[in-house]
This record gives sequence, C-alpha cells and structure tokens, in this order.
Amino acid sequence: MAQRGLGFWQRTTVAIVLPLMRVLTKQTWTGQANVPPTGGVILAPNHMSHFDPLVVAHFVYGANRWPRFLAKASIWDVPVVGFFLRKTLQIPVERGSVEAVKSLDALVGALREGGAVIIYPEGTTTKQPDLWPMRGKTGAARLALLTGAPVVPIAHWGAQQIFDVRTKKLSLRPRRPVSVVAGKPIDMSRWEGAAPSRAVLDEMTDVIMTAVRDQLAGIRGAEPPPLHPAPARRPEPPEAAGSAEPPGVAG
Repeated sequence: MAQRGLGFWQRTTVAIVLPLMRVLTKQTWTGQANVPPTGGVILAPNHMSHFDPLVVAHFVYGANRWPRFLAKASIWDVPVVGFFLRKTLQIPVERGSVEAVKSLDALVGALREGGAVIIYPEGTTTKQPDLWPMRGKTGAARLALLTGAPVVPIAHWGAQQIFDVRTKKLSLRPRRPVSVVAGKPIDMSRWEGAAPSRAVLDEMTDVIMTAVRDQLAGIRGAEPPPLHPAPARRPEPPEAAGSAEPPGVAG
C-alpha cells in the first residue's frame, strides 16, 4: 500500500508490526488478486488463534488494502491498545446486546466509505479440536445483504504454531511457515433483494463458511469435515431479543 495513503498512526503501526511479522513468519500467499483493489469489501477468514489477526492483516496489507478488523468494544478501554485501535480505524463491536445494532451501522458505514472490513464469521476461535472451521454466525451474511459488498473467503494455516489456543502456548521461534489463500468473491446474486430471514442468512453463511473450509482443506491437503455448529450461546436477555446478531470479531 502506498505510504502516502496512510495516516501517521497507521504508518507507525506498520513500522512496528511488519518487521515483527517478517521475523516470526515465512509467508505463502495465494489469491491476493482476488481482494478488490478499491471499494467496500467483506473479508471472511477462519479463526483458530489469537495470533491469526496479525497474519490476516499482513496478507491484506500486502494486497494493498488497509485491514479494518472488528474487535470487542471493551478492548477500546485498554490504555494504549484502545488508542491505537481508534487511530488505525478498527471497528468496535458490542456482543450480546442491543448495542449490536449500532455496531452493524458502523460496519455499514465503513463499507460505504470503501473499507476492507475483516469479519470472522465464526465469531470466536474454533472449538474444533483439529482446528477446522465451525458453522458461522450470520453477521457477515446480514452485512452483505444490507450493503451488496462482495464477500471474499480467506483461509489460513500456521498461526497456531505461534499461539495455540488449545494449549495456550506461545512460541516465538522465527520463520514459522504460514499460508493464506483468498478465494474469488462469492456469488451472492441469488439472494439479491431477499428479506434477511433466518433461513436466508443461514444459507448465505453456510456458503461462505463452506468456501473458507474448502480453501483450508487445500492448504492442509486433507479431506474437510462437515461444518459443525459452535457451542450453544447463553440465552439472550429479553431486551436483546430480536436485535441484530453481532458480526464475528477478533478474539
């Protein structure tokens, strides 16, 4: 990405993070041309490690787009971290409350401004013991239906060698191999103009997650399993009933 297109704090973040990623990872990137060079786009990756947002961000930056992640709004209250999140145009999302509607409005605004918005459809790191993707939540599909923005499936593998959520172990050994693949934008034309019913959103979400899963199978050289549902969520409080489901966030 041309440095002249970035603000001071974005350039500062790049200066800090990029050398770190070049030391820690050995990248194999495929399909960066499938990320549209301009305009609003929804990027939908699998999520298996707390380190993989940096892997995905590196890939998206390498595709000449500024990555804009969703993250839990509470992180904005953390000193220094919250400051950098604001200055680098990341997007706060409230989970499990009526505030999710405001979060959806912020996402719509980011896409209409031409942002490259990264949404984890699973909503959390996968709970599958072998790290295959789970069935997704419907936030990404709802956003695609609202805005008409293209959805690009992204699969990655290798971040778990740096931080494994199953063991909680961090390894900073240099040059861990990480692979990232971006597929072609998913054809969502069959749902154009459809009402955002649960059935429609579930169908769209399964198409997105199947594309992500199949790309991951190509990286891993393995037969993919069916998409298993995520663990059941706690019941929503009455005041949150009927509110928009918050799209997937990093974390």
